[in-house]
Amino acid sequence: MCKNKAVLMIVLIFTVLVDIAAATTHEYYKGKTVRFVVGFSAGGGFDVYTRTVARHMGRHLPGKPAVIVDNMTGAGSRVAANYVYKVAKPDGLTVGNFISGLLLQQIFGAPGIEFEGPKFEYVGVGAKYVPVCFFTRASGITSMEKWAAATTPVKLGGTAPGSSTDDVPKILRVSPGLPLRLVSGYKGFPEVKLAAEGGELDGACFGWDTLKSGWQSGIQSGDVNLVLQTVAEPHPDLPKVPLAINYAKTEEARQLMRAGIHDLNAILRLYALPPGTPKELVQVTRKAFAETMKDPEFLKDAKKSKLDVDPLSGEEVQKTVQGLFQLSPSLISKLKEVLSSN
Repeated sequence: MCKNKAVLMIVLIFTVLVDIAAATTHEYYKGKTVRFVVGFSAGGGFDVYTRTVARHMGRHLPGKPAVIVDNMTGAGSRVAANYVYKVAKPDGLTVGNFISGLLLQQIFGAPGIEFEGPKFEYVGVGAKYVPVCFFTRASGITSMEKWAAATTPVKLGGTAPGSSTDDVPKILRVSPGLPLRLVSGYKGFPEVKLAAEGGELDGACFGWDTLKSGWQSGIQSGDVNLVLQTVAEPHPDLPKVPLAINYAKTEEARQLMRAGIHDLNAILRLYALPPGTPKELVQVTRKAFAETMKDPEFLKDAKKSKLDVDPLSGEEVQKTVQGLFQLSPSLISKLKEVLSSN
């Protein structure tokens, strides 16, 4: 009997503590503003996805705070990542949205990296990124065969080293050895699209959700040709678009694609809190993000905007990041050689 009373007392105390914690976080967030800092320009894939999340996530945070989105462009989202790591307060009110390729840049010792990837508190990822290489009608490239047979390198637009728009073409240039010239430095997809429409570029490699939400008219009219997807398995929307991995000619080439493209793309558009954010606030944010991913209103909004929803938890992202920092020195050396090229 005494034992049962003791157990009941422990359960009661635990319940009370949980209620106190819930009340505390409710008061903490009430009347405040949670800010997403997006590392790319307005109208691009990162921005559109985050604004869709922001419209719904406030309902899932205690106290229902306002949620806004700020764009902090520069160096392929490096400016935003550095800001979240060094400047933003670890108070649970700032969530960074930057590209996972920057983690490899840190491993390579690239200049301008002012963070340590494993120390971020990861919130999650909304969907795995599916890079698709596309070309305009004017380029004349309508298939992998035509791309491989091009007598002059095609011009592909990119944003910055460490971004998928740059890293994917750099790996494709080596494996399977496609003729291309990377023109980097664009702020985001809207600027690349404008350059491609004007004939300044032949195409680029961007996420499928970015393409279908940002240039659906071009795809439907045939002004934009989808030539290659760089994922392990075909996306359900793209059963006839070939996989890059099938054109890799050696095992080393396949390893480069898996580590440099497939693994990074799984967490490409990651969300992270500053290091040192209290664990309670980290858990609250992760929970709110996970609940948003299942919210019927969010799912309806995402479908309307043609956004994929295939989430990874903050814990899963953290594990993947740790794996990147455990890659073999030889593979890191080869990746650095390939991705550090112009």
